[in-house]
Amino acid sequence: MTQLNPSPPVKISFKAQMLQAREDAIVIAVNRLLAEKGFDLMTVDEVALEVGIAKASLYKHFSSKEDLAAAAMVRVIGLAQDFLASLNAKARPIDQLKAIARWMLLQQLKGEMPSLPSQNSTLRANLMGNKAYLDGLMQISDQIGGWIEAAQADGSLDANVPALVMLYTLYSKACDPVPGFLKAGGQHTDDEIIAIVLGTCFDGLAVR
Repeated sequence: MTQLNPSPPVKISFKAQMLQAREDAIVIAVNRLLAEKGFDLMTVDEVALEVGIAKASLYKHFSSKEDLAAAAMVRVIGLAQDFLASLNAKARPIDQLKAIARWMLLQQLKGEMPSLPSQNSTLRANLMGNKAYLDGLMQISDQIGGWIEAAQADGSLDANVPALVMLYTLYSKACDPVPGFLKAGGQHTDDEIIAIVLGTCFDGLAVR
């Protein structure tokens, strides 16, 4: 029986590795600035200063502020996909939903969750033409949407509330101002803040 020789690994040049490392540093910096300031207040000069490179060098990687922000949003989508893939597939749908909501809140408290673009933002228009972003968002939405419908079917969630409303409510946790207000107050730990916000999200405010 003839054995096939495996293809040798593709060797990446040192220059290519350095360029990739710089690009990763740029995206991480943009991610932090988007979380701290939002797209409208973030400037390309701030990104270059954060990374420690000239603005001209930054433009060799990304041609515009919108492209910078889109790369950061794609990165977060990838992190969310990785987190979803790590969850126990046998867990109850409601527990899966709480887990992803908890993850989004934790990223926000760590200052690593970019603020979502407004409806009339040039970033939003850019993202609508970004295949990697749209494909990732669709995959995440399908997975979360399936858990929502399953949780409604087993009585864990109110079946009278449209599933799409619940999906958007969960997504809103990524930019919920409450965690930031509570953290600034200094009276609660991150774990306590997450428990409070998850409680109001899934259980409401009414006495039960």
